[in-house]
Amino acid sequence: MSPVSLAKDQPLQSLDEVEDFFKERYPDPSAPPPARKPVVGYAPDKQENEFRNYEADARPTVREFYRLNHQFQTRDFVLAKKKEFLGLNRLQMGVWEAAEYLNQLVDDSDPDTDMSQLEHLLQTAEQIRRDGQPRWMILTGFVHDLGKILCLWGEPQWAVVGDTFATGCAYDPRIVFPRFFEANPDFKNPAYQTKLGIYQEGCGLDAVDISWGHDEYIYQVCKNYLPEEGLAMLRYHSFYPWHREGAYDYLCNARDRELLPWVKRFNPYDLYTKSHTKPDVKALKPFYDELIREYFPEKIRW
Repeated sequence: MSPVSLAKDQPLQSLDEVEDFFKERYPDPSAPPPARKPVVGYAPDKQENEFRNYEADARPTVREFYRLNHQFQTRDFVLAKKKEFLGLNRLQMGVWEAAEYLNQLVDDSDPDTDMSQLEHLLQTAEQIRRDGQPRWMILTGFVHDLGKILCLWGEPQWAVVGDTFATGCAYDPRIVFPRFFEANPDFKNPAYQTKLGIYQEGCGLDAVDISWGHDEYIYQVCKNYLPEEGLAMLRYHSFYPWHREGAYDYLCNARDRELLPWVKRFNPYDLYTKSHTKPDVKALKPFYDELIREYFPEKIRW
């Protein structure tokens, strides 16, 4: 397989830039708080995030990424991408094979690590395993970013990664960089700019057209194989306005609310498990081969 470098004409120098932004925007709640710097006019009863403007602190490449994402992720775009990709008619390959396939995606811009995509997936899965989580959750951790193979098929970064949001209804102000939605054609569509938009209260997130990316794609690839809790982790792990900010509850049904704690349980593994210590791929492969066979057939559609 020939390496495929990230496109030079796209804003992010590294896909990890978005995850770094997530860590700034959504710090690990289990980590000790950072040392506070003196703030003029500091009031002890205020929350620290009241003094910090995450959008202003973001790298210019991240701001440009979100400008493109918020401008072009219309509901029509989401529906078109579902039609284009969710027939799952591009490839047939196994899960481990898909992870090796993803290794074609090379980030030439990051000199600090030569970690492969497969090794990053194993880092997440192995932390879940060390914590004694269920076997299906270990496997969910292993497959959760395999949807980034969309990058190998020519999809722009803003249509693959980044936190997701509901289309077809008013943009929640808790979405990062909300001002960029003013350039989105849906912003000028009155039918899409009420609280419920085209939806009904309590319709359930399954009925909502969430912005397109690797979450929805890998959910659709795996939906016949993993437990419902794992599928919710796959489908909504980038849906930060919902699972970290509490947005869109009025669209949720009872089952969404039952699954939300599982999505929250997965989030720390998604964000906070990467390190520069490489996992031993050869030693771990037999365990994951067995685990994959427990839930998946030899080949699945992509």
